[in-house]
Amino acid sequence: MADIRSLLKEIDNYKSRMFGKDFLLTWEKSGDELKQILAIADLLKLMRRENISARCFDSGIAVSLFRDNSTRTRFSFASACNLLGLTVQDLDEGKSQIAHGETVRETANMISFLSEVVGIRDDMFLGAGNAYMREVGEALSSGFKQGVLPQRPVVVNLQCDIDHPTQAMADLGWLKEHFGGLDKLPGKKIAMTWAYSPSYGKPLSVPQGIIALMTRFGMDVSLAHPEGYTLIPDVMKVAKKNAAESGGKISVSTTMEEAFKGADIVYPKSWAPYEVMGKRTKLLRKKDQDGLKALEKECLANNARFKSWECTEKMMKLTKKGKALYMHCLPADITDVSCNAGEVAAGVFDRYRIETYKEAGYKPYIIAAMILTSRFKDVHGLLGKLVKQGKERIA
Repeated sequence: MADIRSLLKEIDNYKSRMFGKDFLLTWEKSGDELKQILAIADLLKLMRRENISARCFDSGIAVSLFRDNSTRTRFSFASACNLLGLTVQDLDEGKSQIAHGETVRETANMISFLSEVVGIRDDMFLGAGNAYMREVGEALSSGFKQGVLPQRPVVVNLQCDIDHPTQAMADLGWLKEHFGGLDKLPGKKIAMTWAYSPSYGKPLSVPQGIIALMTRFGMDVSLAHPEGYTLIPDVMKVAKKNAAESGGKISVSTTMEEAFKGADIVYPKSWAPYEVMGKRTKLLRKKDQDGLKALEKECLANNARFKSWECTEKMMKLTKKGKALYMHCLPADITDVSCNAGEVAAGVFDRYRIETYKEAGYKPYIIAAMILTSRFKDVHGLLGKLVKQGKERIA
């Protein structure tokens, strides 16, 4: 129980103002608040291992809305909600009145009478996903203020066009464990690099989430991509500001080799160029199928110019002592396994496969921690009570 007691003490020491607030972007939260999320996630993980129930809701709904395909985040959200005692209801827009023109304001209120959390993934439209989440949040606040809703559900960003906070925070939790604490991360070099994929249109939110979050913790972030594969300029400004304030670094190069050289961590991941995502959004909104096909053909041809951007054994030898930690949000495009040519060589991925699974395994606890800090004012007291009760999860 010593580890549990120390985690409870750590949670209590952080200053937090997350109660009643949505979790939409990591850079909207303070350093203490992010550290508290990680500590709560660690405690929840330990409680499960010790067979202590974390059910703090006797009833209630958690609504999930996925506008893009998902495996890990969808099941992580469901697992997190179930861990806390909530029942998950998936909102299928095709089976709802949204298809008949129901407004965002109306939908948000109709799904929230007995809801505690609304998890949203909306990463398809550049400039729209995060804005939609905020519109939902405003509708919920208005409904609660006017007495329509008995409580104001929290909105959790399960990936948008700008950030993927549950993924980035899960990645940070894994780095904290792997290196033995957050205090071991300053100065560590992480190579966030573009990698070749036989597909196009992958969101920018993962690399953006990584560069914005890891710079908060004093890391040396080396961003690398072919010319033209830029990220959202405003997020680059956030990362530079974070690095300046934390004593970290952020650099940009146009070769994977330069980023990998001396790196402690590598994160090779494909994404679409910022300008391409803007064009794609306009075509999607107009439902211009011919335009989308033409754009895809153009982008795939351009991607094919950079097939050498692959995380191979040769690339890994450039890293610190040739033993950098490989990371990926999954699923990775694995050469000769899931595709003919992809982001990572089969041998490299297989060597780090278990590590990537452990990385992904943090996400349910991170999401649960986000829900707790937003729905309960005294999270420390709540968790202390649950630990003291010691109710067995499996009797």
